[in-house]
Amino acid sequence: MTTLNRKLSVAPMMDWTDRHCRYFHRRFSKHTLLYTEMVTAAAVVRGNRDHLLGYHSDEHPVALQLGGSDPALLAEATRIACDYGYDEVNLNVGCPSDRVQSGSFGAVLMENSGLVADCAAAMVKASTGPEVTIKCRIGVDDQTPEDILPEFLSRVSASGIRSFTVHARKAWLQGLSPKENRDVPPLDYDLVYAMKRLFPGLEICINGGITCLEQAQSHLDAGVDGVMIGRTAYHEPAKILANADQQFFGATTNTTAEQAVLDMLPYIESELGKGVRLNQITRHMLGAFAGRPGARRWRRVISEGAHIEGAGPELVLSALEEIRQLAI
Repeated sequence: MTTLNRKLSVAPMMDWTDRHCRYFHRRFSKHTLLYTEMVTAAAVVRGNRDHLLGYHSDEHPVALQLGGSDPALLAEATRIACDYGYDEVNLNVGCPSDRVQSGSFGAVLMENSGLVADCAAAMVKASTGPEVTIKCRIGVDDQTPEDILPEFLSRVSASGIRSFTVHARKAWLQGLSPKENRDVPPLDYDLVYAMKRLFPGLEICINGGITCLEQAQSHLDAGVDGVMIGRTAYHEPAKILANADQQFFGATTNTTAEQAVLDMLPYIESELGKGVRLNQITRHMLGAFAGRPGARRWRRVISEGAHIEGAGPELVLSALEEIRQLAI
């Protein structure tokens, strides 16, 4: 089993962290762990696997996040993930959406640590290499996190799970939308720190409300093993990822947004040749220059032109020129 360096990772985000997004993020950081969108175990077992699981070899290290609550289906999906060469298989015990709840997986599983343990054990047994991990909340609804989270970690870790990423908020399964569940429930970082002290043999990574590398470092200094960043890494990739290798992984150099965009051009050319539309790729690149002069013009050129039939790398270069002109 390969042990990944999870000091920094980009969270799995539905409709965002697809393979084009991950390839772009990898232009910034060689070592940050990247996650797929959540894919249900049933879809992996019964659906178009190449469409659901295909990725570029440059994306490594890359983790597949699965959703489900059937141990047999999750085991089979894990075996398939092994065949595809994923570096980690993660079970989602944190998503609060109605669609996920109706399928009896995601955050609702925080109410059934025994079932999570059964699922985890089946996945661990099925894996032929990638480590099986869990992403969870501190609790749901009227649960008392200080009581249920230690029990959850104890029971699930006994099934063979070593690494947990904890979103430091409760999830409210009724009354809040998935978007509100990312912002409204208060953060309790101290509880996550306490879990690391209580379970020193487990890898505990923290997620939720982290918007810069300075905050990430402060969490590491507080004792957790890793930090997962979501929306800011997507909307401001240069802010989070351009210096990540140097700050967290011992690299001697970092990259720039300009270089990351230029490094995308051969990939774009290749993908267009496979029938991919330019805007399917560039929608993930709109935040490349967030906070910099010309960022609005970059976004406008890309947004207005990428959906047009025949649009290609030259559109990206023309948008990049808008940034360069302001730097002169």
